[in-house]
Amino acid sequence: MHNILLAGPVALAPGGWLAWIVAGLLAGWLAGLIVRGRGFGCLGDIVLGIVGALIGGFVMSLLPINLNGVYGFWDTVVIAFFGALILAALGRLIGGSGRKRSRR
Repeated sequence: MHNILLAGPVALAPGGWLAWIVAGLLAGWLAGLIVRGRGFGCLGDIVLGIVGALIGGFVMSLLPINLNGVYGFWDTVVIAFFGALILAALGRLIGGSGRKRSRR
């Protein structure tokens, strides 16, 4: 039995729960690498990637192209990466870079 995430007509099915963790870890780490130059830690990358899968699936369902179907592991990683990238970029815009400025 595969765990499937439905986000509109887009269904993400990378495999079981371990595949979801690995897909979330990869997607979150890549998004963190691009947005802040490093990941968010193992647990942070997993959470960012899994939430990114929700956001990415929703955004993909809004595109004017036909994306109906069930997507496997690597497709899930790509969609989760784009969603995690959006989420991490919004977090950086709202919260800043996370670096403290030193006064001179």
